[in-house]
Amino acid sequence: MTNLTLITVYRSLECRPDSYRGWYYQGNVLLQRKLYDDALLSYEKALEYYPKDYWAWYRRGMTLEELGRYDEAVASYENASQVQPANYWAWYDQGCLYLEEIKDYQKAIECFDKALEANPKDYWAFYRKAEALRLWGHYEAAIACYDQALELRENDYWAWYRRGDALRNWGRKEEALTNYKKASLAKPNDYWASYQQGVILQELGRFTEAISCYQDALDIEPLDEYAWYNQACCYAKIGNIDEAIYSLEKAIKIYPPTYLELAQNNADLEPLRQDDRLTLLVNSYQSQESNGNGNNYN
Repeated sequence: MTNLTLITVYRSLECRPDSYRGWYYQGNVLLQRKLYDDALLSYEKALEYYPKDYWAWYRRGMTLEELGRYDEAVASYENASQVQPANYWAWYDQGCLYLEEIKDYQKAIECFDKALEANPKDYWAFYRKAEALRLWGHYEAAIACYDQALELRENDYWAWYRRGDALRNWGRKEEALTNYKKASLAKPNDYWASYQQGVILQELGRFTEAISCYQDALDIEPLDEYAWYNQACCYAKIGNIDEAIYSLEKAIKIYPPTYLELAQNNADLEPLRQDDRLTLLVNSYQSQESNGNGNNYN
């Protein structure tokens, strides 16, 4: 919006300060310009003259959300929903606030159900409802909801990935692995889907396959200390000491405080502790630390 647009709105309010539309449109201009406090005042003035307007309540909720006043934003969306109970947007945005900011997953689910009554074929309401169920620990119901989302978008990365998270948390690791693979197909060269496959394969004792997945992850994020360290543990488990030490050194170089300690204490790395190279590696970094160079490992 140009300054001329804003000035024009203000001028209309000078002539008609009781104009609902003038206050409402001024609020829209201010909201777009990210002048949130002023936008809020404008919407509240609009609602003084027309308290049953859906869009003023809805945009007031948006403004309060931008200000980080989440409980008040929810109340504003609720008022909008009372005015137009079949309008999708206030229910959906209210659900997102309950899910992401307030962490009231039951309320979030109730809101997404209302949004789905208004729009039964909406992928995002199904997906967000599934997220609320997953975070609430209702894994079976979450998986069923992800399935409904995937009926609408069968190759959606996020639905497959988070469905994998739900299955993993539920203890169904093999099925989770399949879901992460489908996420990788939906979004090739994605670090997280490759990394999570590596973690599950490592937990299942399939170390060679885990190494391959960690390497795929490292091809994408070569400075990821988690993948280097887990890869080191897998190499140690299959007796490949050279590659284990190489991978461990990479992890230590990226973040010494954590991985120096793990190198000396984690039972998975026990096969390395009889190797002089590990002793030299640990001593080298500890020497740098004792000489005051702890922030200059790289």
